[in-house]
Amino acid sequence: MARIFMLSLVAFLAATTLSQAAEIGDDGLHKQPWFSLSFRDVAEDIETAREEGKRLAIVFEQRGCIYCRKMHEEVLSDPQVRDYITANFNVVQYNMFGDEEVTDLDGSSLSEKTAARRWSVVFTPTILFMPEIAPEDGTVGEAAVASMPGAFGKSTFLHMFQWVREKGYEGDEHFQKYHARKLAADGGAMETTE
Repeated sequence: MARIFMLSLVAFLAATTLSQAAEIGDDGLHKQPWFSLSFRDVAEDIETAREEGKRLAIVFEQRGCIYCRKMHEEVLSDPQVRDYITANFNVVQYNMFGDEEVTDLDGSSLSEKTAARRWSVVFTPTILFMPEIAPEDGTVGEAAVASMPGAFGKSTFLHMFQWVREKGYEGDEHFQKYHARKLAADGGAMETTE
């Protein structure tokens, strides 16, 4: 009887875990339920995030991207990473080859794929971290305070979001030094996921 109960419990937990995984949308991109829905006006998205006491992060992905899948399944599914991001950032997803209309900080209207080229996004996933206040001119690519091109392990990913939230880009400590210091302070607890 105990064996049947344990097998049932394992099956239930597996089903629950799978149901919480990111789903794939019609555009072929993984969707997190906590990603922000937006009209893709970057200045408005920055202001909305600021009003909520958060920062805006724009993530570019593409259909069939194995690194995007890894980010969703192995990094964004981690409660520590997910909870930190949702408490401190609004994340808006863009399709690197998409046709949805985007409004850049200078007021230009362009497609997602044109925005990716204009903002020098060439890898997926790439995350662009926006300033707290939208500049009155320029482009997202010029205004971004940091970017994270590619898929990284949990600690690197989390530390980058923490570094941006703490405005590390304004100080003298480069992200790599910050990351090394945080790894040492954490005793390498998340390091095995790199």
